[in-house]
Amino acid sequence: MNQLTFFSMFMLGILGTGHCIGMCGPLVIAFPARSGRFGSHLYYHLGRIFTYVAIGSVMGGIGAGLAEIAAASGGNYPVWIARIQMGVSFVAALFLLVFGLSRLGIISEPGWMAMASPDKIPGYRKLLKSAFSNNRQAEMLLLGMMMGFLPCGLSFAAFSRALPSGGPIHGAAMVFAFALGTVPGLLLLGTGASGFARRYQSQSDILAGLLMIYMAAELAVKAFSALFS
Repeated sequence: MNQLTFFSMFMLGILGTGHCIGMCGPLVIAFPARSGRFGSHLYYHLGRIFTYVAIGSVMGGIGAGLAEIAAASGGNYPVWIARIQMGVSFVAALFLLVFGLSRLGIISEPGWMAMASPDKIPGYRKLLKSAFSNNRQAEMLLLGMMMGFLPCGLSFAAFSRALPSGGPIHGAAMVFAFALGTVPGLLLLGTGASGFARRYQSQSDILAGLLMIYMAAELAVKAFSALFS
């Protein structure tokens, strides 16, 4: 796992600022911003990052686990590991390609994403009502953790990239880099910076889409190289 990969994930978060403000901005304004305290924002984003990192860890673990299971079923262990990793890389590349093309507006965003809903999370509505009445730090943390499950093409792309990372730690680290990139724009929401992000959202979406396609190509090339080496 090289530094360029982590930088690419961080830039994916940065370039998604306009998208994040459009999708998550109302939530930030409705909840942590109501307290008027920086601490509320901090706990909200810590909760959101925790969920992202946990999912990234699971995705990395799934990718590595598939390779382990296949290798344990018999045959040459290193060869099986390499084959499964190539397969996982191709799957991740396909997801990244789809999300990248949808960000560019070439294809529609996958319809299955709309089927996911945070309303299905136990205690979701009760917590929202509580958060409206008082902005205690623990509630902001839990609220942020719940909001981390919101269906989002950018976060799903980051999770897909974590799949062939090689393990839970690498998967968590990659998504953590992405999550950090999403924080500045949301923290600056309500300032001139957020207006700047909205003004250039289309350009940012194009760059984010191109970055996803680059990641997809990078994974595919590495998989093909391993296949014919």
